[in-house]
Amino acid sequence: MKTMDSMDDVLGSLGADLGTSDWVRIDQSRIDLFAEATGDHQWIHVDVERAKAESPFGSTIAHGFLTLSMIPILSKDLFVVRGAKMAVNYGLNKVRFVSPVPVGSRIRLHSEVAAVDKTGDNTVNLTVRHTVQIEGNDKPAAVAELIARYVF
Repeated sequence: MKTMDSMDDVLGSLGADLGTSDWVRIDQSRIDLFAEATGDHQWIHVDVERAKAESPFGSTIAHGFLTLSMIPILSKDLFVVRGAKMAVNYGLNKVRFVSPVPVGSRIRLHSEVAAVDKTGDNTVNLTVRHTVQIEGNDKPAAVAELIARYVF
C-alpha cells in the first residue's frame, strides 16, 4: 500500500504506480441491489432468462455505473493519504466503459497517479487513473480518472 503522510508526499507522487487490488466477483445479487438502489432495472442487467436468450453477452451484465462505483472499495487497499484535515471527491475525468462485465466475472483495479495539482496554500487535487480489469479479458471494463481534493 502506498502511504502519503503529508501534502509534500502527495505532491511528489506524480506517476506513482499504486498497484493492483484483489479480485472481486460481480454476482447477480450485487447487480440486483445496484438496480434497486438506482432504479435502473433495464433487462440487460436484471432479467436473467431474457439476457440468456436475447443478449449478445449470453447473460446479464453489470451496470457501467456499478463498475465505476466499485473503484472506492477496490482502491482502499492500494493507497492512503494521511495527515489531511479533509478529503472530498472532487470529480471524474475521461470515464470510459470499454467492455461489459458479465455476471459471475471477477474484476480488479489497477491504479496510478495521473496528476497532482496544488490549488491553494494547503489544498491539493490528486488525480488517480483507475483501470478496472476483467479476469480473462484483455480489454478493461472501465478506465476513469478520479480526482480527490485534500486539505492539509
